[in-house]
Amino acid sequence: MYSNPMANPMAFRGCRAGTLRRFRTILALVALALAVLIAPPGAAAAPRAEVLTIDGAIGPAIADYVVRELKAAKPDDTSIVVLRMDTPGGLDTSMREIIRAILASPIPVAAYVAPSGARAASAGTYIVYACAIAAMAPGTNLGAATPIQIGGLPGAPSGQPEKPPAGKSGRDDESGQDNGTGDAPPAEPADAEGRKILNDAVAYIRGLAEIHGRNAEWATEAVRKAVSLPASDALKLHVIDAIADDVPDLLRKIDGRTVTVAGSQVKLATAGLDIETIVPDWRTGFLSVITDPNVAYLLMLLGVYGLIFELANPGTVLPGVIGAISLLLALFALNLLPVDYAGAGLVLLGLGLMVAEGVIGAFGVIGVGGIVAFMVGSVIMFHANAPGMTLSLSVVIGATVVTAGLFLLVLAMLLRSRRRPVITGGEALIGTEGAAIEWRGTEGTVRVKGEVWHARATGALQPGERVRVVSREGLVLTVEPN
Repeated sequence: MYSNPMANPMAFRGCRAGTLRRFRTILALVALALAVLIAPPGAAAAPRAEVLTIDGAIGPAIADYVVRELKAAKPDDTSIVVLRMDTPGGLDTSMREIIRAILASPIPVAAYVAPSGARAASAGTYIVYACAIAAMAPGTNLGAATPIQIGGLPGAPSGQPEKPPAGKSGRDDESGQDNGTGDAPPAEPADAEGRKILNDAVAYIRGLAEIHGRNAEWATEAVRKAVSLPASDALKLHVIDAIADDVPDLLRKIDGRTVTVAGSQVKLATAGLDIETIVPDWRTGFLSVITDPNVAYLLMLLGVYGLIFELANPGTVLPGVIGAISLLLALFALNLLPVDYAGAGLVLLGLGLMVAEGVIGAFGVIGVGGIVAFMVGSVIMFHANAPGMTLSLSVVIGATVVTAGLFLLVLAMLLRSRRRPVITGGEALIGTEGAAIEWRGTEGTVRVKGEVWHARATGALQPGERVRVVSREGLVLTVEPN
């Protein structure tokens, strides 16, 4: 039955009011949803300063940690990244990875050498020069940025840069501190390869100095002569921008400065920022462990030992699995470290010679050669001049002693086995005793080790008489009365 809504005006107005209320509610919800969706992801986050810690030698693990965090930082919620540093230097490849990430970052990066007593030597000096802000805590120093070639800089003793001639030390004040303006001629390596490496390093650090308007002349001295500066002198010579007691003090002192970030001028607003320290995660910890030269070396030995044991005892499984995993981890770590592959080859050759001694049995000649090759290879495997990337001598000695001990154990077992009487095969019956069962003339049957054999002798034997096996031809034994 059709009902005309105009017949009841009050009901019609109530229905219309309810529809309008529902419409307004839906409209408000849609507007709220659009506001949430349109709002930038970091709009609600307060600006902050992220602090990354470089503590120790700069290697693959530190480079991975710094590069990942710089890429993960967002300009919407991070105003500045502070690299708090205390490093003796490290690998050139890792240093350049970090510097590339710093120069490409859209967020200003500040290098802060801290706490008191810390240093930014060698590779650390290059990183300080690459950052938009360079600062130090009181009682710290930086410099000594001479690149060290594998095996030392040619023409200089013990991997150290050549000294300038007498009377040309480049030190210009009474304290003997190099002020970066000395007129002493820079020392040059004796060969072309060394000069190329040194000049490349000089050009690299001067380029970094020009980006941020820092003292390029002192940077050159730091590379050519390995000079260093304390914090107060570094500030006077415009090597750094500030001296700060801690991170909050640093943020206050650099507030309002204009710096170059990714090729653009940026004014810093750092006063009062929240500070968040980003600690290295498990990945960085894992990389740090396996790229330690001592750990990588031991993983390589464990891998080789495991595979040798598995090949000598097929089907054991566990040594093979552990060996394969250890060897793969070692190869990954060695690929990231400054390894002398001649040394690694000598280590493997030494292990191979000791295994061959156990198989061939050359009365120790091959084995002793293996021990010597193993020891020499271990010593030269890692370059002694790479800061924080050297192999401990105690680890080398311990590994050599253990390996030599295993070799001597195998050799002793081999010699002992040669002295033992044969207990298997045809020769195992010679010398054993038995008893005659039946005998006719010079032939009959005997029982030896529970088995009945055809036998012959030079004379007649009586059934039950004890006999001893003299020789064997096929299935016939030659015996004699015992």
